[in-house]
Amino acid sequence: MTTIREATLDDARGIAEVHVAGWRWAYEDLLPGEYLEQLSVDDRERHWRETLSGSTGRVIVAEDVGEIVGFVGFGAAAEADAEIGEVHAIYLLDRVAGNGVGRELFLRANEELRRSGFRRAVLWVLETNERARRFYERAGWHWDGTRSSHRFDCIEQPVVRYVADLSTIAPPRTARADVSSQG
Repeated sequence: MTTIREATLDDARGIAEVHVAGWRWAYEDLLPGEYLEQLSVDDRERHWRETLSGSTGRVIVAEDVGEIVGFVGFGAAAEADAEIGEVHAIYLLDRVAGNGVGRELFLRANEELRRSGFRRAVLWVLETNERARRFYERAGWHWDGTRSSHRFDCIEQPVVRYVADLSTIAPPRTARADVSSQG
């Protein structure tokens, strides 16, 4: 059974492992293989330790039999409007993709952003990441027409901004047999 809960500092290594593994399978055909192979769990762990010990946002994890299998990071948007939240990252191990864990994490992040007083939320996704874009659209988000780019190592990749009115996003379902919510 998978448990959805607030992350703690002790989760930094597990989150880092999911982050690197998630990038490698999700971006396998979207980013250069050499870039994905050089990703470091140790570097990501340092990042997540800083994030979890600071006040820059929140992280919720999905845990299965003591192993972190997914996470979502969220908080205030980099944009100046105080009413806008942002989903900074959501990643899963490939073996749990498609079984509802990602949906539960994402809906929980939406609900927590709303509870924190944000009326709207944004996220950025690779323009070519059709799988992720369909996931966000099924969750009630939409592309607002804004494009930008993100530098991955030495290449620029186009990204698009998705937005949501948090008052219209359904709260997470906690009655699922295979996903429980704690925290």
